[in-house]
Amino acid sequence: MKLLHYLTRFNLADGGVVRAVLDMCALLASRGHEVELLTCDDTDIPAAWKAGTAGAPSVRVIAPPALPAALYKRAQLDDIRPSIQRADVVHLHACWTSSNNQLARMARAMGTPYVLSVHGMLDDWCMAQKTPKKKVYLALGGRRTLEEAALVHCTADAELEQSRKWYPRGTGAVVPLIFDIEPYRTLPGPDLADGAFGPAGTGDIEPGVPIVLFLSRIHFKKGVDVLVRAAGELKKRGVRCRTLVAGTGEGEYEREIRDLIEQSGLRDEVRLLGLVTGMKKVSLYERADVFALPTSQENFGFVFPESLACRTPVVTTRGVDIWSELESSGGAVITERTPDAFAHAVGGLLEDADRRRVMGERGRAWVLEHLDPQVIAARFEDMYDRARGTGR
Repeated sequence: MKLLHYLTRFNLADGGVVRAVLDMCALLASRGHEVELLTCDDTDIPAAWKAGTAGAPSVRVIAPPALPAALYKRAQLDDIRPSIQRADVVHLHACWTSSNNQLARMARAMGTPYVLSVHGMLDDWCMAQKTPKKKVYLALGGRRTLEEAALVHCTADAELEQSRKWYPRGTGAVVPLIFDIEPYRTLPGPDLADGAFGPAGTGDIEPGVPIVLFLSRIHFKKGVDVLVRAAGELKKRGVRCRTLVAGTGEGEYEREIRDLIEQSGLRDEVRLLGLVTGMKKVSLYERADVFALPTSQENFGFVFPESLACRTPVVTTRGVDIWSELESSGGAVITERTPDAFAHAVGGLLEDADRRRVMGERGRAWVLEHLDPQVIAARFEDMYDRARGTGR
């Protein structure tokens, strides 16, 4: 199958969408499909792909949209046309990209079916942010792009349920994102984390002190402030632990978090580690006793299967589209997004090592069985076959 994926920027600093598309394309190419990535920014696309390595996705870099509202000129669209013409299915990503509407119209005119992944952007919480602007965008063409897609791709039933109200005449399909399980099949153990963040490193990990880990962007929707206040509640209750915040994000919000830690007298209880990646990240998950993310909204959230794959129980909210799946796995506690609720859930786990161990084993078993990449890739192939049935 010839698949064309379009995303304007491949810069991992933009968040999970970039990683999702890269993993998706890599696995589909490994299964023998001809995958082309069309983009204006190939910053974090693997060098081997850009070099044209056999069996890898091909990469085509085009000039950024030259018109206002991030739209392409006619000459630019003519340059894109051959890529759409070659494809059996076009896969567009992110529903607030205005140039998606242009490529969708071109694909329709050429009889090439397209799939649009909304990546959680039509969830209720997201739609409550800048609502008037988003409604105008939908009225001016965004809704038509959604409704005339062969399929609107969602990653969970909860996402489909929330999003479908914005494209009532469209057709949704649910396929989880592809999770790269290979780094988690053989775990490195906690020594890497201890070396980097323990007494030999920054001193943020102390022997014998339970660890609560937050690993994500430092963004107001992720609820770092809720977790800091929960750490304060745990301190009041006499629960000894250290909360480690791994990630980077918005400068102003990060400053607010640092001020909150200082004003709350939690310098010893909450530490910011900055960005942690690679096997150090995997080791840090293993070193943690609980992973906690009091998010307002999350589409799939790679951090959850990452944590479970490392046998570390999760505490999060119903703002996560896969919350039901996480809860059913046996490895997660779903609670309200308040400091008191998180303190109660996290504290309960910290005080019960046997429960943590059982939840960790169940969570890892669920990830290895239900998120096996080959199983998910086959579901993507079925989705593309469905889409092809609606096109030329």
